[in-house]
Amino acid sequence: MNYAYVMVNTEGNAETSGYDIQAVSRAAQICALFGPNTVEVTPAEVAAKLNLNRTTAYRYCVALVAAGMLERSPRRGAFVLGGLMLQLGIHALSRRPVVQIAPPYLAELSGAVRMTAVLSLWAVDGPVATLVEEDSNQTIIVTVRPGSLLEITAAQTHVFLAYLKDPHAVGTTAAGLPAAQRSELDAAIYNARRHGYSIAHHSGGLFGIAVPVFDEYGIAATVALLGADPAADLSPGSPILTQLRGTAAALSEELGGGQKGQQIADLR
Repeated sequence: MNYAYVMVNTEGNAETSGYDIQAVSRAAQICALFGPNTVEVTPAEVAAKLNLNRTTAYRYCVALVAAGMLERSPRRGAFVLGGLMLQLGIHALSRRPVVQIAPPYLAELSGAVRMTAVLSLWAVDGPVATLVEEDSNQTIIVTVRPGSLLEITAAQTHVFLAYLKDPHAVGTTAAGLPAAQRSELDAAIYNARRHGYSIAHHSGGLFGIAVPVFDEYGIAATVALLGADPAADLSPGSPILTQLRGTAAALSEELGGGQKGQQIADLR
């Protein structure tokens, strides 16, 4: 299978076009299997996760190698992301100005509140941790790996869903949730929109608090703080929340979304 096979055939008949579109979808599904905790996959794993015949999964992997989207791993029979994906990933990040300007803001924020600061971007169906600034002076560091797709219970997810302009974002993200979890998600989104931030508490006393960052088009990112201190003051007007909101407002101002960013920062 060559590269043309995994591209949409716009010149063929309807049957051929549909077949090629399915191939594109399968290629995307295979690439989506990779993440911070999955650096390589085997055809057997692809087959199991995507409900494919093992031989078919192998052929897809070989075709993606020919396209540059995958490469053969040093471990026999496994595949890793290829050079084309690296090239596209770098290009995609270079189109997000917030990624270029955020590092010093995150460093200052983390140092001021002694917590881990995280910048996240919205991906296909949820936020991805993109930049992480840890406070190395802490005995216990709460962190997340860059490239991690955040869960639906994360504060960053609630903030994004509160401010994304896509009317289908909530429905797509919440698809398949039990009624009780959907109600909890809707309440978290409502509170994020009402107050301009979201706090999510997790097992073990961990928590995350997130606020939106805006550019001239709408929400561009979220900035969040991760912590584990059960006594941390996260109330409106607290030093932690004030510092976090100030960072997001400053980023929004530099990105051209200062008016909206300031409106959110002024919410109580």
